[in-house]
Amino acid sequence: MVTDIRALRPIGLDPGAVYVGAEQGRGDDRIPARLSKAAIGQLGRLLTWGNIVLEDGSGLKSFGHGEPSVRVRIHDPRAYSAFLLQGSVGMGQSYIDRLWDCDDLTGLMRILVRNRGRLGWARDTLGHQTAIFTDPLRRLRRRPPSSDHRYVRAHYDIGNEFFSLMLDPTMSYSCGYFANSRVSMEEASVAKMDRLCSKLGISSSDHILEIGSGWGGFAIHAAEKIGCRVTTTTVSVEQYDFVSKRVADLGISDRVTVLQEDFRRLSGQYDKLVSIEMIEAVEWRQVGTFFRKCSELLRPEGLMALQAITINDHSYDRAKSHKDYIKAFVFPGSCLPSVASIAGAVSLTDLRIVGLEDIGPHYANTLRRWQGQVNRNRDKIKSLGYDERFLRLWDFYLSYCEAGFVERHVSDVQVVLTKPLWRPRPAELYVS
Repeated sequence: MVTDIRALRPIGLDPGAVYVGAEQGRGDDRIPARLSKAAIGQLGRLLTWGNIVLEDGSGLKSFGHGEPSVRVRIHDPRAYSAFLLQGSVGMGQSYIDRLWDCDDLTGLMRILVRNRGRLGWARDTLGHQTAIFTDPLRRLRRRPPSSDHRYVRAHYDIGNEFFSLMLDPTMSYSCGYFANSRVSMEEASVAKMDRLCSKLGISSSDHILEIGSGWGGFAIHAAEKIGCRVTTTTVSVEQYDFVSKRVADLGISDRVTVLQEDFRRLSGQYDKLVSIEMIEAVEWRQVGTFFRKCSELLRPEGLMALQAITINDHSYDRAKSHKDYIKAFVFPGSCLPSVASIAGAVSLTDLRIVGLEDIGPHYANTLRRWQGQVNRNRDKIKSLGYDERFLRLWDFYLSYCEAGFVERHVSDVQVVLTKPLWRPRPAELYVS
């Protein structure tokens, strides 16, 4: 059980460390705080979409106009320095530390993402241009698998009990597929898994490899509904124990094999391969290795389905080496690929992309459902030993992500890839 927020921050940030002027007082007479506040005010005047009402001890100030309109309450002037100097990391940590509050976190994040404007475009362009020179040197310093394992466990091993209170009964920690607004989160998760099974044409005679078990939702669904064999692997200790027990309790151990193994150490060949939102844990220098290994693990006529959270192509080069809130507090070592970076890595293998569907809009709905579950189960989560700081960390995380999907800064795609000898069955040629 994790109760200390610092145990979730491998980069070693301590409360107050990102603030200019570390004194605990609330006075607004320090020069750094006053200058930061003035600078934030100037930036606020540049808003072209949305309205932020800023409330502190000196009164109310309104920036921008229209909807969404959000109210930010500053409890400690050090929040201004955190906003200005540390971006999303400082903004998130100061929120965790209760230096400020907001009546609509997602709305605030949407306003900030939408108003990135020319400055955001320029920063992304600079990141792309400098990557041409810096990437070759960075590739010489690949991190070891042991670091990857530690980073994955820092996120997924914080407690199965917590995730069970946030997720639906399938325990799917990935984007669902909503046919309409009346669909439940569980139904959306099942629809997502059905969609992947259909795209791969999985049959009862297939042996499927899943890279990234999660909590076993897909493996169990495919084995029970279709009757195929599934080998699924994870490096998370908590997930391995959870899935192993779940499979045994359901009496499907003859169809589902659970491994605790790094994808780079897998062997054998399989008819189909599935990986659902696992590639985000693959460091950008290892994406090529990931797809080469996937190709090795597939039969010559095999198919692969990849579901991946992606960042827009223009932002990729800057984002892959930039430490944001998620990398600092939630999922250290993570990296969102872009569609272009996936295509580039795939082009160096014998895999071929034959289908791509963008399901990003469904993720905003998924995140809203998860946030609703966290809110409804707040007292139960606290009874497990998680404190209010942990909950504020997750509130910020879920809102931060939802805004990114709503504003299309990030998205989610299902990609179908094939080996050279795959050929569609005649009936598949006429299916829309």
